[in-house]
Amino acid sequence: MAQKSSNPISRPRGRPRNFDEADVLETARDVFWTNGYAATSLDELAAATGLNRPSLHAAFGDKHSLYLRTLADNRELSVDGIRQHLSNDVPLRDALYNFLLDAADSTLAGGNGARGCFVVCTAVTEALLDADTRAIAAGYVQDVDQVFRERFERSAAELNAGVDPASAATVASAMLQTLAVRARTGSSRKQLADVARAAVAAICCPPKPDLDNGETL
Repeated sequence: MAQKSSNPISRPRGRPRNFDEADVLETARDVFWTNGYAATSLDELAAATGLNRPSLHAAFGDKHSLYLRTLADNRELSVDGIRQHLSNDVPLRDALYNFLLDAADSTLAGGNGARGCFVVCTAVTEALLDADTRAIAAGYVQDVDQVFRERFERSAAELNAGVDPASAATVASAMLQTLAVRARTGSSRKQLADVARAAVAAICCPPKPDLDNGETL
């Protein structure tokens, strides 16, 4: 009778993962972004990611858990991107306009048309009844307000008279969110650029005249 080894070889349980988690999350995010959370099925997520439903569930949990993961990741990525955009030392008028114009271009992107902002265009609907989604969306808004406020505090001398950094941050954040809504509802790039210019005019000092040629900077 064969004896069992006293030191059996340890074997990993289950199959090793043969997919890139970041790629799967990005693909799932795009499906949610196009369809919205409620209209997205597990079969659609499985087909898009190339994982069957059991594998998808084992790696990321149910649809709700997967959505929250994509939402949280996108929140962090978006806030980091805004901070990088505004960290330069160019004049505030230029920095703010260039950022909002880049944001407008981003909201217009999408294989099926303008997708807007992932957080604004998917989470706001779910936030009414889903506390987890609401918490992430609220955190995103607070983070964006804070990033704008930090830049406006650094460039306080370039703000319009009577405009303080906190108020300017609220306006800029609201303008960023309206770009996403307007893009999703059919506004053109020119129309979004007009919104960006209006935000700059509301927040920043008028451009100084160039005394050599009479033009404004």
